[in-house]
Amino acid sequence: MIDRRIFLGSAAAGSFLLACPGIALAKAATDRRFVFIIQRGAADGLATLAPVGDSAFAGLRGAFVEDAQAGAKLGSFFALHPALVETAKLHGAGEALFVHAVASPYRDRSHFDGQNVLETGAAGAYRLKDGWMNRLLGLLPQGEAKAIAVSATVPVALRGPNDVSSYAPSVLPAASDDLLARVGDLYARDGQLAPLWNEAMATRKLTGDLSGGGGQNGAATGALAARLLAGDNGERVAFIETGGWDTHSGQRGRLAAQLKGLDALVAALKTGLGADWSNTLVLVATEFGRTAAINGTGGTDHGTASAAMLLGGAVKGGRVIADWPGLAPAALYENRDLRPTMDLDALIANALAQHYGLDLARTAATLFPEGQRPRPIDGLIRA
Repeated sequence: MIDRRIFLGSAAAGSFLLACPGIALAKAATDRRFVFIIQRGAADGLATLAPVGDSAFAGLRGAFVEDAQAGAKLGSFFALHPALVETAKLHGAGEALFVHAVASPYRDRSHFDGQNVLETGAAGAYRLKDGWMNRLLGLLPQGEAKAIAVSATVPVALRGPNDVSSYAPSVLPAASDDLLARVGDLYARDGQLAPLWNEAMATRKLTGDLSGGGGQNGAATGALAARLLAGDNGERVAFIETGGWDTHSGQRGRLAAQLKGLDALVAALKTGLGADWSNTLVLVATEFGRTAAINGTGGTDHGTASAAMLLGGAVKGGRVIADWPGLAPAALYENRDLRPTMDLDALIANALAQHYGLDLARTAATLFPEGQRPRPIDGLIRA
């Protein structure tokens, strides 16, 4: 089912309780969870959610069309990449909503600038110092306004006056796989060291791309995030870092591996959260999209609009929202990119406002202070 809309509106907020191992904390005032999964490197929305119903698609995408034909069909117009097997199941269960032709206010094609705009919520790069997720915490009850990043450092999105934390393996000198295996053998019979070593080896993978381990890296990331979020004493908000989405060459294989990792991450997150999944909203978004046409090296270059995902038991899914601009030459942005027709900032504000029962105007003004007042879009989150 496809909802055609011109602009997506604003939203935000929730309360999040930071849980530390061994410390018992009071139950948070809300059971709602929010997770932002960033796709650093500009993920190709036209491959992730292929517009197979657009007559110009096949001519622009060549052999990439084979992947679209093998993926799950979401109505007659769009098809999911075949690597997103578990995500397709979420769509079938009404727990996944896809938004296409979406973009932040940024219209150039620098990864650094684009990610800064995406994370700060500003109208341009480096205009704001803090991130929209940190400002979100200011809308939450005192004592519960804490968040965690599954990242080696605190990302820009979470920087600001409100306290946040990060969780990732320590950065150590590189060790060979053989050395790590030998150390593992030494610890194998030690009842205390063996579990600690096994966990260290699992979380070590989190600093790499999702493509590693045939989806195992993604699954490890999702399982870790779920442990941090689950239960009465779990976190209430999380930022998950993913990289490796810059596919200038050899895109088909590389993107398939990335999406398989993302799919495993989301599946592990759902499994690990258990009953808490019903109160969870997951946003998946990237700094910008990629060119409509493939290049001479089997890849795509930096573009403009892409696709975003809203996932979770709290989402009123089973739909694709798109005011589709078309892929004919005259319809492309600057004669090369998918034209943006949806405002990513407005989508975020609307989704979060509905998720946490906040006022839309206040939420949008707090998270995206340089943006225009967004139009409301109803029905993103289950009542």
